This record gives sequence, structure tokens and C-alpha cells, in this order.
Amino acid sequence: MSYTIETIAERINARRVGDTPATIDWLLTDSRSLSFPEETLFFALTTKRNDGARYIPDLYSRGVRNFVVSKEAYKWVESGQLAMSNSDMLAVNFLVVANPLKALQKLAEQHREQFQIPVIGITGSNGKTIVKEWLHQLLSPERVIVRSPRSYNSQIGVPLSVWQMNEQSELAIFEAGISEMGEMRALQNIIKPTIGILTNIGGAHQENFFSLQEKCMEKLSLFKNCDVVIYNGDDEFISNCVAKSMLSAREIAWSRKDMERPLFISKVEKKEDCTVISYRYLEMDNTFILPFIDDASIENSLNCLAACLYLMLPAEKITERMATLEPVAMRLEVKEGKNGCLLINDSYNSDLASLDIALDFLYRRSQSNGLKRTLILSDILETGQNAPTLYRKVSQLAGSRGIERIIGVGSEISSCAARFDIEKAFYPNTEALLRAISRGELRLDNEIILIKGARQFGFDALTEELEKKVHE
Repeated sequence: MSYTIETIAERINARRVGDTPATIDWLLTDSRSLSFPEETLFFALTTKRNDGARYIPDLYSRGVRNFVVSKEAYKWVESGQLAMSNSDMLAVNFLVVANPLKALQKLAEQHREQFQIPVIGITGSNGKTIVKEWLHQLLSPERVIVRSPRSYNSQIGVPLSVWQMNEQSELAIFEAGISEMGEMRALQNIIKPTIGILTNIGGAHQENFFSLQEKCMEKLSLFKNCDVVIYNGDDEFISNCVAKSMLSAREIAWSRKDMERPLFISKVEKKEDCTVISYRYLEMDNTFILPFIDDASIENSLNCLAACLYLMLPAEKITERMATLEPVAMRLEVKEGKNGCLLINDSYNSDLASLDIALDFLYRRSQSNGLKRTLILSDILETGQNAPTLYRKVSQLAGSRGIERIIGVGSEISSCAARFDIEKAFYPNTEALLRAISRGELRLDNEIILIKGARQFGFDALTEELEKKVHE
């Protein structure tokens, strides 16, 4: 969704200096991550170590013309401390506010108001990202899902995540993380979840809380207007906090001990490389196989199970998809490849936001080693956008990060080959690409290669083929 600069100025209650017409699609808080300068609004945030206003001249030279600045920062602009000429200033819109971070959050809040779809808010000490990614794996075949990229769960990350919601979104899944008292209120206003999941409570970030109970109550405040809250009903501490917080939401407190709970886990049987879990929900008994045996994965899967049941995903589909859940790579993996190549493996997720982050990572890594920049990309699935629009954006993203070669895999990206005006090759599937490599029809030498594919394209085999084997 796009907004005019006038609408944004009004929504964040800013004094606008400049009258250049502009339409905004992208919000930016880190100058290094710029992709679409003309459509970008930069928030000059002040942190303990830095002031975003210092990057305005550099962003201006790269094509950005719209900035949200504090009153203090705008005084720098007026006094000429940013070393921008008067003619530069004429082409720029400055939105002057008391606090750019609060303005970013307010804009995201008002954007969230446009949508009447289920929104899952996940908080807790551990497991937030895994629960989010597994829910995406379990629910995305039926719905167009928008979700936090990676672990964007902070005071800055949450508004940037929520900004991704658009007309095609049918379900949203956002993480919320806090490190001190009072932070959750802002995140609750932005996410406004309808479904809440509390993963667990542990000692992380404890130094800013008086007690574990205080931290748990603060986290639970995310759920104050939820329709339903999901948590481990066997955790006495969490159950007590939920009771004290007097939430009006319906509870799905799953339990392995109490048969009276709405979701009763009747049996958990660990095998050599998987776990068989039997459960009862609304008087119906079912079983699924989880391809993990560690306790954390079992707990994460039960939180996912409760959410899927609440969203009425049929039991047979839950069983089928739980069996294919994949481990979540929490970070981009960098590996040494054959023929002097460096591989960046990101099969973590496949959408525009995560592609942008991965390309940014590639760009920064490539600056010091002089390798040719190559992107191997599969079809991006379930975005709700038509292919020409989607791959035009991909081409712009690739261009903004200096990609010199693209290798596309899949029918959709192949049909949009004309969108890319760099060195390119396209293949109908992963097998065809692997054949081209093994026959020497496609050479990869001295390149930094981002490998990014939707799960069904099985890019693991590709990474294995390109990786330099080290004999122990």
C-alpha cells in the first residue's frame, strides 16, 4: 500500500517543510539498506551511539527526498550543518516531529487500522521466531501471510514488520520482544493481535525487571484485546500470571496433565528421530509426527498446533504438514564454495522483505572481496501479487544491490526474464539447473552467490553441489 507524503505528514502530526509531491512505499531506518530511493521515507532515529540525521546528505546523494527528523535535527538542517545547498533543499520534504521513533510507531499503528484480518502476536523468552516460521509453513498453503522478517520484534522492527501488510494479506504473524518495563504498550498498539501466543518465560533481559512475574505481566499486556490466548497450561507460573492479568480473551491452555483443558496432549512418544504426539481437541482424538525430538521443538509445535486448531485447519492437514516441518535457520549461513566462490544460503523464507535483507547482507559482504555478485532465486510463492509486478520489484531490488548476474528457477520467474537487464539464465526447475552445472553449461567462478529459494524447490541439493567439500 502506498501513501502520499501529505497523508503521512497528517497521520504523524508533522510540520512539513517542502512541497515536492511524493508517494511512499518503503520506510527506512538504516541508511545501508536503501533499495527504492524515490519511494522511501527515511526516519532519522536517535540512539545512544548515533544520530540518523548524519546520514541525510548521503541518502540525498543516492536519491532519497523524504525525511522524518526531530526538531533538533531540523535546526542542523536550517543552520547548514548538513552541508546541503539551497537548491538541494528545495527538492526535499522534511517532516519535523518531536520524536521520529514515536512517529514511525504511530504511522504503523494507523496502517494496521486498515486491516480486519486475523493477526497473531507472539511473545515470550524463547521460540518466538521458530513458532512464527512454523506457523507460516503450516498455514501458508491456504492463506497469503505477512510476517515479521527474521526476528524483527523490537520497538523499530515491529513497525517495519506491520508496514508490510497490504490488500492481499489474509493473515499476519508478528513477534514482539521487550527488554524493559513499559515497552509492550507501544507494540500492542501497533500489532493489535487478535490471537496471542506466549511461548514461555525465562531469564533473558531480566536485568531491567524487578521480578520474573513483572516481566511475564508486561509480556501478557500484548494480549489485552485478543480473542484468544494460547499458552502452556502446565506451567503454573504462567497460568497464575494469566489469571492475574484478567484478560478477556478465550484461553487455549494446552496441557499434558489435565484432561479438562480444551487441548489435551494425551501422549508424547519420542522415537529415534521423531516424536509421535497424540491430542484431544473438542472431543476429537488425533495424532501427528514431529520430525524433532528435543523438548523445545515439542513445546513450539504444541503452540503451533493450538493456533492451527483455532484457525480451523483440518486435523489431517495438520498431521500432513507437521511431518514436513523444517528447522529454522536463525541466521544467514556463509559457506566456502567451489572455484573461489562464496555461498550465502538463505532458505529461511522467500518473500520480498527477506530477499531485501539477504541482498543487503550479500552487498556488504561483497564490498571487501571483489567477487562478482550473483543471485540464484526460485519463484517467490504466495505473495498475492501478479508475476510481472513482483519480478519488476525483484529486478529493482537486485539492481539497487549491484547484482551482476541472476539465475532464476521456476516457471513464474522464467516468464518474467525480460524484467532483468543483467547477465541471466533461467531454468524450469532445480534439476535442470543442477544438470546445467554438472555438464559445464553453467560456470560459477569467483562469485559471491546468494541462494534463495522457496522450500518446494529443494535448494539444499544445489547448496550441496556448489559447496567446497572439506575432507576431515
